[in-house]
Amino acid sequence: MRQLAAFLLCLVPLSALAQTPAADPTPRMQQIIASYTGDKSFMGTVLVVKDGKTLIDQGYGSADLEWNIPNDPSTKFRLGSITKQFTAASILLLQERGKLNIDDPISKYMPDAPAAWSKVTIYNVLTHTSGIPSFTSFPDYRSTEWKDTNPTELVARFRDKPLEFEPGTKFNYSNSGYVLLGYLIEKISGQTYADFLQQNIFTPLGMKDTGIDPNAAILPHRAQGYAQSPKGMVHAGYISMTVPFSAGDLYSTTGDLLKWEQGLFGGKILKPDSLTKMTTAFKSGYGCGLFLRTIEGHKLITHSGGIEGFNASLNYYPDDKLTVIVLGNLNGGAPDQIASSIGKLAIGQTATLNSERKPVSVLPALLSEYVGTYHMIDAPIDDIIAIKDGHLTSTLAK
Repeated sequence: MRQLAAFLLCLVPLSALAQTPAADPTPRMQQIIASYTGDKSFMGTVLVVKDGKTLIDQGYGSADLEWNIPNDPSTKFRLGSITKQFTAASILLLQERGKLNIDDPISKYMPDAPAAWSKVTIYNVLTHTSGIPSFTSFPDYRSTEWKDTNPTELVARFRDKPLEFEPGTKFNYSNSGYVLLGYLIEKISGQTYADFLQQNIFTPLGMKDTGIDPNAAILPHRAQGYAQSPKGMVHAGYISMTVPFSAGDLYSTTGDLLKWEQGLFGGKILKPDSLTKMTTAFKSGYGCGLFLRTIEGHKLITHSGGIEGFNASLNYYPDDKLTVIVLGNLNGGAPDQIASSIGKLAIGQTATLNSERKPVSVLPALLSEYVGTYHMIDAPIDDIIAIKDGHLTSTLAK
């Protein structure tokens, strides 16, 4: 999906409109956000903090369309795969306490592990290089995501599947792997995943608006999740939050995620060696629960998340002391796109609105190479790319 998005952006030239590096970038940031709220592709909250100064802390659109309740900084959103960095940090905490070693094979802590996993280490699972196939790509996933499931039952869904490759040789994003890590956290710590996070991360950092998302519980300030349809916005499909488990079951606010970023990168959670391990890429720019990028020479530590009705983007530029958080309650790529543009503006680069782009002709043969169905790695959603009237079209489908 990221490669496709990059291609689509390259189809048109960048505008000559430039942002003066010395100027206050906030108005331009708001203009970028307004372009997404204006075409109804984004509802959510945005928080931008640089050098300890808050540039934006605001809600956009509705948390609940039926009651016309607006989003604001206190609104709680599902995070999807942003959950993975909390799982990774928990594994590294257990290593610091001598409870495990990430270089050990899974079988050391899971005696009944299948023989195929004999060479799979915890580090392989942390870095998506285990070869364990992702259960969210299985044909029966969408027909079973409504069913409450415990960790043992989740692991049973993929434990007997053959590995996709030799452990450590390739990167392939696997929700199964991070479910397995949550299973190990519970087994090794003797606590539930929820209790471990609460005791070791949320409470120490004062994250009072973050937790495991309970479907049935009354959760104050919870945003409803929406999706686009031919008839307009509709409620997104139901998923039991026991299914994503430690791969994607958290909710939070922009303010709490700022506390997490400040705590994690401020040395309040992990020791320096553990944090270095977490933020060192192994393959395909992925460390432990985090992607490591470089944008115009600026380091970026990032992860996005997607789950029915929600998309989120959490970004930290360590050298710039910049945090950009975009949480959305409408399926689609807007949060990542908004976060990317805001990040560029904050580090003195330019960002271009779609309305400022000039279309160019592209040969039909080139366009046809991108026609197909693309499965999003962070959510059970397909993006169907087709050609209509000489243009590529994108349709999200479950």
